[in-house]
Amino acid sequence: MTPTNNINQLVDHLFRHEAGKMVSVLSRLLGLQNIETAQDIVQDTLFQAMTTWGFGGVPENPPAWLHRVARNKAIDYLRREKRFREISPQYSSLLQSEYSLSTFVSQFFLENEIEDSQLRMIMACCHPSMPEDSQIAFVLKTLCGLGIKEIAKAYLTNEETIAKRIYRAKEKIRSESIQLEVPQGKDLPGRLDVALKSIYLLFNEGYNSSQPDLLIRDDLCAEALRLCYLLCEHPLTNHSQTRALMALLCFQSSRLQSRLDDKGQIILLQNQDRSQWNRDLIRRGFYYLDAATDDNTVTKYHFEAAIASIHAAALSFEQTDWKSIYHLYDAYYKLEPGPIVALNKAIASAYAISRENALKELLQIKGLEQYYLYYASAGEMYFELNNKHEAKKFFEKASSLTTSLIEQRLLQEKINQCN
Repeated sequence: MTPTNNINQLVDHLFRHEAGKMVSVLSRLLGLQNIETAQDIVQDTLFQAMTTWGFGGVPENPPAWLHRVARNKAIDYLRREKRFREISPQYSSLLQSEYSLSTFVSQFFLENEIEDSQLRMIMACCHPSMPEDSQIAFVLKTLCGLGIKEIAKAYLTNEETIAKRIYRAKEKIRSESIQLEVPQGKDLPGRLDVALKSIYLLFNEGYNSSQPDLLIRDDLCAEALRLCYLLCEHPLTNHSQTRALMALLCFQSSRLQSRLDDKGQIILLQNQDRSQWNRDLIRRGFYYLDAATDDNTVTKYHFEAAIASIHAAALSFEQTDWKSIYHLYDAYYKLEPGPIVALNKAIASAYAISRENALKELLQIKGLEQYYLYYASAGEMYFELNNKHEAKKFFEKASSLTTSLIEQRLLQEKINQCN
């Protein structure tokens, strides 16, 4: 008998990777208006995995087992309901025949059909009739398996707000009869922008998790890479900004294994062992960055990928071209002025110009009063300018604003150094 904890961890991992695929396929089969039925089937499938695998053992191919069970549950649902024209009018003639029902449903679970269903689902979730914040929240919840709390952290907002956004998205799907399709022409760019923002936020949650005892969630980073690659491979969504985001994700993913030591403590960028950086991912990053410069499009992903490429190319922290990074952040801020970009620009100025300049820029930023990294960065500047009294106050404020136990331990070390 397999230990329950191991089963739960495996099912949770598979939920991140497979739930979005299965919901997409089932929503395509049953109609997007029946997405809650699709989600119920997926939840039943995962529950069956938790109860069955604990006694019978984990199957040789767990994802294939999940897909097979979800498929069978969908077939049972269609047989039981017998509302083929209402549930799935475009396929009703094939679903009514007992002979063709099983074969037809099985075709939806082929690999190429799963990818097509996911692409359709991404674009449907990004329908312009929904507010953009509802679109992104719905993508993160439905396709990426993020919880309400995790999405709230990504938005720097509260859980109630996110729950309302997801509810509004579902209501719009029903009232507007939104279909699973990949739009073309003038309807595509807006939806693609929202899809890329969703993938970007998914990766950020994996790179710096909202879970108290877990800083990095490799499964979310991998899922973001997979979804972005899916968009890069489709001719309708393989745009410059898609490739730029893919480059950024590759560069950032290359450093994942060097961000924590063997005790799970944070290793800051200046102390990371660069020989551990994944060179294959870095090469892929440069490939996609080069492919993203084939037109005159410039987006936030182009700037962030370019900045990440400079870090990836540097032999050491000291040899990093900080002046170029600072100028890129300056241009990025002019494109999209916002407090997070201003924060990163200020940090870069510490190494490109001076610590005094960095602190001056930091103290001028408004809108990050509840963001721990703002206070941690200001504390670091005060510390390096030998004002340990002020540094300690900012480190303590930062520690009070983060729920991450790993980050709190790092900040406590900083506080101790100020005493």
